[in-house]
Amino acid sequence: MAIVVLTFIVFLTIILGAHYAFVLRAENDGRSKLLRRLAKPKSKSDLFKSGELERPVDKLSSVRAIQSILSRAKGLSRPLELLITQSGLTITVGTLVLTSVLLGCVGYLVVKVLTHFTFLALAVALMLASVPVIFVRWKRTRRFRTFEEQFPEAIELMARAMRAGHAFPTGILMVAEEMPSPMGAEFKLLYDRQNFGMSLNDALKGLAERVPILDARFFTTAVLTQRETGGNLSEILDNLAAVIRDRFKVKRQVRAVTAHGRITGWILSGMPPVLALILSVVSPEYLKPMITDPLGIQMIAAGCTMQVIGTLIIRKLVNIRY
Repeated sequence: MAIVVLTFIVFLTIILGAHYAFVLRAENDGRSKLLRRLAKPKSKSDLFKSGELERPVDKLSSVRAIQSILSRAKGLSRPLELLITQSGLTITVGTLVLTSVLLGCVGYLVVKVLTHFTFLALAVALMLASVPVIFVRWKRTRRFRTFEEQFPEAIELMARAMRAGHAFPTGILMVAEEMPSPMGAEFKLLYDRQNFGMSLNDALKGLAERVPILDARFFTTAVLTQRETGGNLSEILDNLAAVIRDRFKVKRQVRAVTAHGRITGWILSGMPPVLALILSVVSPEYLKPMITDPLGIQMIAAGCTMQVIGTLIIRKLVNIRY
């Protein structure tokens, strides 16, 4: 047992050291260079260099090799980049990918050393590798929920600004300055894009793409339709805010009704691993055949598979579309 623990500590030290050397240290160096550059006083000639107004290329990683690989693998990097942008996190795609790879490698090595079963080690590695992506998706979901709660107030603020005589872009700027994040950040980007030359139609469509919720699509469609057909935009926005509030009220009612089913699903999903953990502490000899015997390993794999399938089915049943 001591050899297994020592092997695990050695591999974990190597992996964490590589992560610090190639990811964290490079990002800290880049941040330090940026701070020194900002602190350095600029001469007049430096302020008017060519290309200063161009949009910088999106940086996928601080490591050049990983940046080159991810820039070529657009099918992988672009969805992850959009996911990180929607979540509001400040990490790079390279950090997310490396974290997933490192967690998968650690899980594979630990399970392989303890059980010597490749299939189970691969299954654990895949589950651990998906943890960072699941966390980013969870952050994105929380951010979208906050956006939905703030959206009716933002629309009413724009409607009041337009009734007071302001233009629609000025109403967007007022939302960007007075509303907290994420609403203020998204509308600040919307205002900046149309202010620096992008058409308002394209900027609104970009908002609907960055925040792919139904309320944002309603808002974009209503504004674009009014710009083509005419009408009282402030009244349209007031009606839209009332519809979104009523829809949000129905959403809360649905979540309250389905709370029992969701709690039941969480309990049924968490009971087997919790019981296995308790038994491994209270009576280790009781679970030893499940880990050492090949049939026990197969039963664990089959149980985990059925557990995942059951969890997905329960989630599908309680996830009511509205």
